[in-house]
Amino acid sequence: MDKTVLITGAGKGIGATIAKEFASKGYNLILNYCTSEEETKKLKEELTKEYPIQAISIKADISIEEEVKHMVSVAFQTFGHIDILVNNAGIAIDTLYENKTVENFRKTLDVNLIGTFLVSKYVGNIMYENQNGTIINIASTNGIDEYFPMCLDYDASKAGVISLTHNLALQYAPYIRVNAVAPGWVATENEIKELDQDYIASEQDKIYLRRFGEPKEIAKVVSFLASDDASFVNNAIIRVDGGQR
Repeated sequence: MDKTVLITGAGKGIGATIAKEFASKGYNLILNYCTSEEETKKLKEELTKEYPIQAISIKADISIEEEVKHMVSVAFQTFGHIDILVNNAGIAIDTLYENKTVENFRKTLDVNLIGTFLVSKYVGNIMYENQNGTIINIASTNGIDEYFPMCLDYDASKAGVISLTHNLALQYAPYIRVNAVAPGWVATENEIKELDQDYIASEQDKIYLRRFGEPKEIAKVVSFLASDDASFVNNAIIRVDGGQR
């Protein structure tokens, strides 16, 4: 296989697991990071040692347009093409509603929504010229119908990502498929490390499967959407939440 995937926020959590899934299928990797340099470079070394693939890691704050342009330029210079884009990078600044600041809100929107737009624009326009490509956005059930006032800025940003997904699917038709995966609770270190056991139990009780998801369960759906098996799946928002109520 001579296919290449760019994954933003690839250094840890769901992003790293997505990278492992694509590497196992023979994709070359472009691993973006902003702050997780050590983790990303370690991941690159591990995956290129384990699988017969090529990989590069690129630092870029996806909320800054010039850094996105540079990242995309390096990626295309290295591999000549990007077949799959996974917009995974995101942040959450969880604080009590009364403590929320404009700075919190702007930072969250800048990374989660504006960043997704910028990377999609600079990768997607070249994909469109080549008449080939797939974009997969990582949204959240928080952007659909799971509301938490302490992360309302995050929720708003993910609702924006869902709207962006629909608009990009229209903009890039008929050459690029654009879909989003909307995870519910996922058992990553960042997501559960500060939660007490009673709260975890109460949230799991809202899920039909009575547990949080695993990062690999998100990665498998992303991998499916990138594959030819999903060749007629477009403009879709796929919940991966264990049946949440």
